[in-house]
Amino acid sequence: MLALNQGRPEQLNLKDIISAFVEFREQVITRRTSFLLKKARERAHVLAGLLVALNNIEEVITLIRGAADAAGARKALTETEWPAKEVEDFISIIDDPGHSVVNGNYRLSEAQARAILELRLQRLTGMERGKLIEETKELSEKIHDYLDILKSRERLINVVREELITAKDTFSTPRRTALEENEFEHDIEDLIQREEMVITVSLKGYIKRVPLSTYKAQHRGGKGRSGMATRDEDVVDKLFVANTHTPVLFFTSRGMVYQMKVYRLPLGTPQARGKAMVNLLPLSEGEWIQTVMPMPLEEETWENLQVMFATSAGTVRRNDLSDFTNIKKNGKIAMKLDEGERLISVQPCSEQHDVLLTTKAGKAIRFQVSDVRIFKSRGSMGVRGIRLTGSDAVVGMSILRHVNYEDVPNSDLHEREVYLRQTSYLRRVTNETTENEIGQPDVMLSPERLAFLGAAEDFILTVTENGIGKRTSAYEYRITNRGGQGIWNIDVTDKAGLVVAGFPVNHSDQIMLVTNSGQLIRCAVDEIGITGRRTQGVWIFRVDNDEKVVSVSLIGDEVNSSDDGDNAEGQPEL
Repeated sequence: MLALNQGRPEQLNLKDIISAFVEFREQVITRRTSFLLKKARERAHVLAGLLVALNNIEEVITLIRGAADAAGARKALTETEWPAKEVEDFISIIDDPGHSVVNGNYRLSEAQARAILELRLQRLTGMERGKLIEETKELSEKIHDYLDILKSRERLINVVREELITAKDTFSTPRRTALEENEFEHDIEDLIQREEMVITVSLKGYIKRVPLSTYKAQHRGGKGRSGMATRDEDVVDKLFVANTHTPVLFFTSRGMVYQMKVYRLPLGTPQARGKAMVNLLPLSEGEWIQTVMPMPLEEETWENLQVMFATSAGTVRRNDLSDFTNIKKNGKIAMKLDEGERLISVQPCSEQHDVLLTTKAGKAIRFQVSDVRIFKSRGSMGVRGIRLTGSDAVVGMSILRHVNYEDVPNSDLHEREVYLRQTSYLRRVTNETTENEIGQPDVMLSPERLAFLGAAEDFILTVTENGIGKRTSAYEYRITNRGGQGIWNIDVTDKAGLVVAGFPVNHSDQIMLVTNSGQLIRCAVDEIGITGRRTQGVWIFRVDNDEKVVSVSLIGDEVNSSDDGDNAEGQPEL
């Protein structure tokens, strides 16, 4: 129990509790044994003095008779060196540093002298002397036993085991009451009040729910309030509002899916840290939650919604959301994975979306959601989304809005190419110099069309392991057929390193970068420049030579200020 009170562990399970309890019992037994050893040695010390006096009874009586008073007798007893004789072995067992046998002689202590003077004559009989000798033998055995317990941890564990078995045999009684699953005739959920909850998930995997009514409405421009207490290396990663009866899906890196109603999530205060998800779900070692997805409360809408899966091996799969209902506590297989393959992302989608896959070698591919048929099996491995070469692997999947482009009058250019040239020109005019110093594009879109494409534009953030990143317009990624090798997403060099993350961002978002040595940085997305695909980007995090960025998390605008309705992952709402 002491171990449990010394800070809250990251992952607390039954094994940790048992280990802490055993450690607590070891400490208790050690203290108790030390106390008993001290008392036994004190009694043995007195007995040693009595036995020395009995072995030299004639001399002791003569000395006491010749003393003027009791104080003089005690002084004479302590100053005389008495032959230890057969008591020497017993004195060595006591192991008293201040009163040991020297050259076969023993000097009595003040406590021993006082006990000798208080000795009654009846203790000099043969029977009483036998009792003293028997008591010394028992004390010798006890002292040996106590020392053995204190020196051997194996013996200490055996004592703990014996005590627990004795307690079980003494106090255990058969259960006299019956535990029934259905105590009430109606569902227990009928007793749960329907209430809007704010669910927060941290980067380290802590989750909690707080009643929405706790957060009072504030005027715009305020500083807000804390939504979750986190440590320095942790940060709020996801935030969404759902009803207490809303099912939430938890997809893991090993392709499993778990379901839990919101009311079963740990209830906390705005300042609370929450509870580690590893203590809520039966996750195996090396498995973590990859995606947290709330489902719509209206079950009749599930048939019209789909989710897209992506794995590190470049495979994708599309399923109806209704395939992930009625999930038991031990979970279901959401997607079969090969050895070494892991689930990268699961996101809601529809026919009006595109899929963008990014790889660690700097490649990317964009194709329409409709290119992936709807699978009817949860156990299938899906189809190829991107063809990987060498040791390349997918590091991110983004669901983007699909845009139907129009023909540009009097031009052979694609509309997205015209838009990219025009927006690049407008940014340079605004940021660098005057309009006369920059060549205006020959073809320009109408203000109405420019505004329409701007409203539908997504920006992809790409970050490398050496801390370099950039933002790129999603229009830079042309739509192709799935299964190809893709196009270049970033200029991968020795300076930049491999890609570790790629996902859509908004101008008002923030990101958190974490290295393999625990260093982290939090910065605003609008501080990262917008460039083309075949560029290297800018420094976001200057890491040491032996450091690598291993994780990049999006801190959505609603996590920072709750000013808009976009969700934290940049995903389309279900």
